[in-house]
Amino acid sequence: MPPHHTTSISMDASTLAAVASFVVFSNKPHLLLPLNPSRSLARTRGSLAVCCSHSHASPPPSPLPCTASDDEEVAPPRLRLRQLSEEFGSLPDADRARRLLAYAAALPPLPQADRVAANRVMGCVAQVWLLGSCDRSGRMRFAADSDSELSRGYCSCLVSALDGAAPEEVLDVDPADLAPLGVAAGARSRVNTWHNVLVGMQKRARAAIAAREGRRLGEPFPSLVIGRDGAIRAQGSYAEAKAKFLSPDQSKISELVNALTEKEIGIVAHFYMDPEVQGILTAAKRQWPHIHISDSLVMADSAVQMAEAGCKYIAVLGVDFMSENVRAILDQAGFIQVGVYRMSSEQIGCSLADAASSSAYTHFLKTASRSPPSLHVIYINTSLETKARTHELVPTITCTSSNVVATILQAFAEIPDLNVWYGPDSYMGANIADLFKRMTIMSDEEITEIHPDHNRKTISSLLRHLHYYQNGNCIVHDMFGHEVVEKIKEEYCDAFLTAHFEVPGEMFSLSMEAKMRGMGVVGSTQNILDFIKKHLKQALDRNVDDHLQFVLGTESGMITSIVAAVRQLFDSYESSEEGASIEVEIVFPVSSDAISKTSIDDTHHFGSSVTNDLEQNSIVPGVFSGEGCSIHGGCASCPYMKMNSLESLLKICQQLPGEDGSLSVYQASRLNAKTSLGKLVAEVGCEPILHMRHFQATKRLPDKLVHQVIHGNGGEPV
Repeated sequence: MPPHHTTSISMDASTLAAVASFVVFSNKPHLLLPLNPSRSLARTRGSLAVCCSHSHASPPPSPLPCTASDDEEVAPPRLRLRQLSEEFGSLPDADRARRLLAYAAALPPLPQADRVAANRVMGCVAQVWLLGSCDRSGRMRFAADSDSELSRGYCSCLVSALDGAAPEEVLDVDPADLAPLGVAAGARSRVNTWHNVLVGMQKRARAAIAAREGRRLGEPFPSLVIGRDGAIRAQGSYAEAKAKFLSPDQSKISELVNALTEKEIGIVAHFYMDPEVQGILTAAKRQWPHIHISDSLVMADSAVQMAEAGCKYIAVLGVDFMSENVRAILDQAGFIQVGVYRMSSEQIGCSLADAASSSAYTHFLKTASRSPPSLHVIYINTSLETKARTHELVPTITCTSSNVVATILQAFAEIPDLNVWYGPDSYMGANIADLFKRMTIMSDEEITEIHPDHNRKTISSLLRHLHYYQNGNCIVHDMFGHEVVEKIKEEYCDAFLTAHFEVPGEMFSLSMEAKMRGMGVVGSTQNILDFIKKHLKQALDRNVDDHLQFVLGTESGMITSIVAAVRQLFDSYESSEEGASIEVEIVFPVSSDAISKTSIDDTHHFGSSVTNDLEQNSIVPGVFSGEGCSIHGGCASCPYMKMNSLESLLKICQQLPGEDGSLSVYQASRLNAKTSLGKLVAEVGCEPILHMRHFQATKRLPDKLVHQVIHGNGGEPV
């Protein structure tokens, strides 16, 4: 029997955070051109003089103002960056910071009128301001400043290199060109200044090209701006529709609280609820504590806590597999008498859950069952029936978007020659494979920080053993495709970028790039909320005027929880001391069309692809009422989640206990059906969830699951 390793993992809740900390800016001297210490390139108007002497006694000449003549020959920016690389590469580590400070001293300060929030570069620890425009000769003119001398040095170097360049030349600069300029200047977040200032320069270069071509940038995405006083400013009709529910009707709040208190009802709701419902729930929670809004994983746990506190009924605001899970977990916890109610008399579906219940997904797992040893890692957003059926085909563990990477890495570390089969979300599967591919260029030390039992060799070898389902996706995250990504690159490249792990590959790559320079997050809904709160807290601690802009790369229903968290942070910082003017802007990348395109079936593993030509166009419920769905695929608001209406919630709460049977169609189903092996679906379907909880608690796979993988489910009863 192969050894069962017991090494535990040491990593954050989100493994992506560690991967994204992979250092792209080296502090080691690395010369892109042969260094000639005796050479000095004289900087005249529009060009750069670089003193390549090993002595730090000779400071760099002052960067010149933006006054190059039309006929002057200007060195390409990438050449100038190479010259800077030679200069810094020739110096010992201790002297690089001194040289950077010399550049800082040479940078002309910006007038106070230009040191405003509108010119701030986001993602920098210090305050950094950037100006950029195109002059009459078609060259970019940049000016920058910072309240930190080290950051001023970074700005001075970039202004020296890019000022006077054509816009296309600015766009041609690759962040890798900055790698040799890494300076031993402290925290990684300071080094991010190089990259974030460059991104700001490139945004201004794109705008200059658009203006030169007479091309207007498209209409901005709608957004909500939350002020220091908690006031909301909506920009665009879609945002206006969301904003009107952020100040809920007091009479509706009272009506709901009275019913909840009288009937002892707890409510668990998903982040993707309609803003009207979330607004009421958020306000009602101040008067009735048994209300919880979260991602799907926590909903059932919260329901158990409410039952323990004496709640007689649980109202579940989510899709059907969520109410099924709540029912099953309550039963397992001994609360069989607690009633569980869903919010619609009709089926509340889910595109991901439907994909996992298809015959094609069964075929995917039958292939897995013929390739031992195999482990099926299934996304939590699937039905109990699916979890039970798949667990009898292939040993199964559930995962979330926060722990999927950690789960897979631990499985490969514990079980030799393992094959992992992930599903049903094809975008997340592709993103996991892409993430592991990125890890193959990391050093062994960096990989070990993520998982102690992995290195470049093991990561490279596991790629061919990682398989994922090809055609399952969430209709919400499906919308973050090529057109959205291009608009973000064009107009929002300097904003904070948030993305759920389920987004398409282009959005994932863009978000990972932003994450690596401290400007993005890729993960779960909770990860996104925590990221926004972290950066707002940093701005409040600085207490200087600021405007934080976040692109929301997930379902727009999250806005209620985001606004509540932002307002709470603002309130917690109120004091007698006058606070700075700080705003938080949440940008919704949405479309107004009404049809969602879904494709069906098939499988994929890293390095190969099998596709199915069958496709269908389906109209999903709710999209004609302005939910922001796109004919290119996907919705910014989940139309299934919006079937959980405030009217239904009030009706059910008021009619409980429903002794006349009028609420029977709203009761969550108790799965008394049996699997093909004669076991109860509820029991078998809960086991993959329990395996995940064991992993979360111990950072190891359960012994029982490992035994099932190695010996097959027949080796030990499921």
